[in-house]
Amino acid sequence: MTTATIAGAHSETLTSLSSRSFLRRDVAATGAQWLPAMLILASIAAVAYADFIVSTVSLGYLYILPLGISAMFLRTRISYALIVVCVFLHDFFGPPYPSPEARIAHNLTAAVGFTFVVYVIQRYVKQKEQLDRTVRHQRDQLLQDVELAAQVQRMFLPTHRPSIPGLEIAGKMQPARGVSGDYYTYIPIDEHSIQIVIADVAGKGVPAALLMSATAAAVQFEASEKRDMLEMVNRLNSGLFSLSDSSRYVTLLLADIDARSRSLRYVNCGHNPALLFQAKANHVVSMNSSCFPIGMFDSDACATNSASLNAGDILVLYTDGVIEAENSLGEEFGMERLSTLIRRAHTMSADELMNHILESVTDYSRDVGFDDDVTIVIVKFKFDSM
Repeated sequence: MTTATIAGAHSETLTSLSSRSFLRRDVAATGAQWLPAMLILASIAAVAYADFIVSTVSLGYLYILPLGISAMFLRTRISYALIVVCVFLHDFFGPPYPSPEARIAHNLTAAVGFTFVVYVIQRYVKQKEQLDRTVRHQRDQLLQDVELAAQVQRMFLPTHRPSIPGLEIAGKMQPARGVSGDYYTYIPIDEHSIQIVIADVAGKGVPAALLMSATAAAVQFEASEKRDMLEMVNRLNSGLFSLSDSSRYVTLLLADIDARSRSLRYVNCGHNPALLFQAKANHVVSMNSSCFPIGMFDSDACATNSASLNAGDILVLYTDGVIEAENSLGEEFGMERLSTLIRRAHTMSADELMNHILESVTDYSRDVGFDDDVTIVIVKFKFDSM
């Protein structure tokens, strides 16, 4: 180790020790370590000078200002030591006293008054620091709980893609916050059929995430029973309605895809219309809702819709975070932009199209950022490869 290195380390150590010996711990961590001390010393010097040039009136009460500042920024022992300094300066520079008894009484009164002010301010500062530590601890615990909730929520998302001949599937969920109110999954029916689910809870944050977790668990349970889509929707509606009031509901879209018969059956419960790109006509068809959102009413009369599929067709399912993303002018991305984007990029693979949509929406709202969860599921029909 060189002499310059040793000297630099020694200087840094002295500076650190000096700042620690004078300033309170949280003040020393802010960076401006010498500024509070210099301000206090300059204030004490200014009061002493004013006390010196004004010989007719006692200005000892002005020492309360620098002592109050010292109580907020300096360590307790340093603040009390400055009380002694201020009393001494006032005794030395202040106006003369009529008698020694008056001098002693005046100095004792000043010392008691200064001590009381410093004690009250330091008590307040310590209580504030304790409150700040408590708030930070609770915030850290909340963040840990939210991260744990996010991990649990990710367990409901599909971990791998189903392998159905003739179907190319891609899906992604991007939460706006730590947890999400969006959900999607793939439920294989047999070797040539699959059911795709996408859902969105009304609201944001932890309450929406909790309801979405309940929805995901219910969907997994209903799917394991191999029920009809309408029966599945009715049971989900009854279960969620019993868990929450009508202000908490879930928009849901179920789509059954049969690659062998090249057909699509779906139930849209108040969800954003899925978009079906028809390759032959180079046209995007909107798959509108056919019933109310899940959990809004006690009973829900639904109907299924169907569509024929051809090679090159693309099914795009999404949540409102996609079309409601806004730019700096407050304009939404909208379904028209999404439809145009799908038509122009229909030759891409499912993965490429999904990422292209996400990148386009991100660029569109770059100056504002996402205010809602974003979920996209792409199914590209490649029947010619079967």
